[in-house]
Amino acid sequence: MNGWSASDIPDQSGRTAVVTGANSGIGYVTARELARRGARVVLACRDTTRGKAAEELLRAQAPGAQVRLARLDLADLDSVRTFAADLAEERLDLLVNNAGVMALPHRRTVDGFEMQFGTNHLGHFALTGLLLPRLRAAGPGARVVTVSSGLHFLGTVDPRDVNMDHRYRRWIAYGRSKSANLLFVHELARRLTAEGSGVVAAAAHPGYAATNLQTAGARMEERAWAERAAELLNRAVAQSAEEGALPSLYAATAPGVRQDDFFGPRVQLWRGSPARSLRASWTRDDRASAGLWAVSERMTGVTYEWVGA
Repeated sequence: MNGWSASDIPDQSGRTAVVTGANSGIGYVTARELARRGARVVLACRDTTRGKAAEELLRAQAPGAQVRLARLDLADLDSVRTFAADLAEERLDLLVNNAGVMALPHRRTVDGFEMQFGTNHLGHFALTGLLLPRLRAAGPGARVVTVSSGLHFLGTVDPRDVNMDHRYRRWIAYGRSKSANLLFVHELARRLTAEGSGVVAAAAHPGYAATNLQTAGARMEERAWAERAAELLNRAVAQSAEEGALPSLYAATAPGVRQDDFFGPRVQLWRGSPARSLRASWTRDDRASAGLWAVSERMTGVTYEWVGA
């Protein structure tokens, strides 16, 4: 994978993909590059106004692209269920769990969960479970790619306080939600292997890429100085969204991707072409991943059904 770039993406003709958070940043680039290679892409976006603008831009940048917009709010489980029920495609080859929020002031989802854990993990956990039958229908070669972060090293999920009701710290909450992404992939990969459906679960992270994630929290609190500082830092040291999307695209399309693989930029978890990434040991803990799975099923009300179970 040394030097791998978007030009190395294999032909995706005949494949259907859902990309969450596809209206900007990493998600937009991921959707655009999949469409350029011939995939039919569903842009799953919370804000349909921004989603429509992204769809129009994508069609301009990738003439002939097969794309459509569908509303999905991962912070609202009713929205997740509606999206899955209304998805017209009977089979699905690729689900990219990309959307996320970062370092927000303390907020709750519609269902009462801490916003970062609820959006970044629980929303995608529910979505994947609801769409898994369609991924199976695509047969071997179907993939689920979940976008985590190098900042998962900030901490793992506390099973006694998954919503951080006690002493909320925005960056620790973000790190825990990104560890939850990796624990989810670890357990999903184990279960998919056991059922033998051929669906592969892998993860990726973009390194430090310039997107609107860095400014969202400051904008929400109307801290103009912090928003400006984040913008300046992005310009000074971050790689582009095009570069940041490469690990996701590699996990989604490259041959030889294995269950529970985790890809990121090859240079110090920060920038460069995709490579297998370092990850915290706790994200491969079978007991922790199984425990989080049970908690997630209980919190979302989504119970996965397994072939042969």
